[in-house]
Amino acid sequence: MAQPIECKALVAFGVNDLREVEIIVAPPKAGEVRVKVVANALCHTDIYTLSGADPEGLFPSILGHEAGAIVEAIGEGVTSVAVGDHVVPGYTPQCKEASCIFCASPKTNMCPKIRSTQGKGLMPDNTSRFTLKSDGSTIFHFMGCSTFAEYTVLAEISCAKINPEADLKKACLFGCGVSTGLGAVWNTSKVEKDASVAVFGLGAVGLAVIQGAKEAGAKQIFAVDINPKKFDMAKQLGATECINSAELGDKSITSVLIEKSQTGWGIDNTFDCTGITAVMRNALECSHRGWGKCCIIGVAASGHEISTRPFNLIIGRQWMGTAFGGFKTRDDVPKLVERQMAGTLNIDHFITHNFKGVAGTLEAIEALHGGDCLRAVVEY
Repeated sequence: MAQPIECKALVAFGVNDLREVEIIVAPPKAGEVRVKVVANALCHTDIYTLSGADPEGLFPSILGHEAGAIVEAIGEGVTSVAVGDHVVPGYTPQCKEASCIFCASPKTNMCPKIRSTQGKGLMPDNTSRFTLKSDGSTIFHFMGCSTFAEYTVLAEISCAKINPEADLKKACLFGCGVSTGLGAVWNTSKVEKDASVAVFGLGAVGLAVIQGAKEAGAKQIFAVDINPKKFDMAKQLGATECINSAELGDKSITSVLIEKSQTGWGIDNTFDCTGITAVMRNALECSHRGWGKCCIIGVAASGHEISTRPFNLIIGRQWMGTAFGGFKTRDDVPKLVERQMAGTLNIDHFITHNFKGVAGTLEAIEALHGGDCLRAVVEY
């Protein structure tokens, strides 16, 4: 029978208060899996929550949700993974139950099976598996993953079992950002061959959108950002033109993109990867009259709302959003990993920084704030 484990973790005790401490990780209960985290990639969502902007953010908690891990123990009733299996934790679970209309539908990946407890920072039984070693106080979970720790506990339905030969330092990228960008193109917006595309925000997600659009056969791919240092990578991945939206003078980015579009009526598919509501509006309003699709990927700060004239929707522009790019975690992440291993889906370019140890995440955060970091991978 599994026993509690003492290990290191970075605990967020409050806004921008991240400290390495010793924690106790309880054994997995029924339907749960305890894993040893091997590699963790830092995502902007972790920083967003640490900053206090996340309306669901809880403290103290263990952040982190982009990881590669090895199963160390399983709880009662777990059948889809075994001790020693390699997994990518998924913040979007997939219960696969016959009664789940969301898992049964090809239209969505929004399985709600454990959504209520996950949003409260708890496991499905409404309790936590984390306590501080120093005083036994409870620590909340985060996004059902909590991978800023050497060990964590996941719901079985949040574990994507992958090829054991996969490099976990690369596979961890499929836990969030890269998958989200690719899936926004392939699953949510279904970008067609010869389409025009505009991507706002050239972080890892935005660059993954460009890579996905290139593979989908898009003819025009506009990369929009205010940091020109990001343009070289955007062009390498398929951008046909890069635009610094801070250097347009009296012109708006909306008018510039419509002017440059293939038809003169707008961009077929636009993607917001910034989380800024004003940019979301621009992305919609430069989309093509009659059939333009604007996909919102970036998460806005608490309390922010989007707006546009209703007429923009009446004339055929569509606003849509995506979570994890519409991928079903347990079915699709293993396929993405297989493609990466086969050499048909290159993701090496996303890893710009590497660090060691749980405390290395602090260095990764500094790198991410530096402006030239796409993904910093930390090996534990």
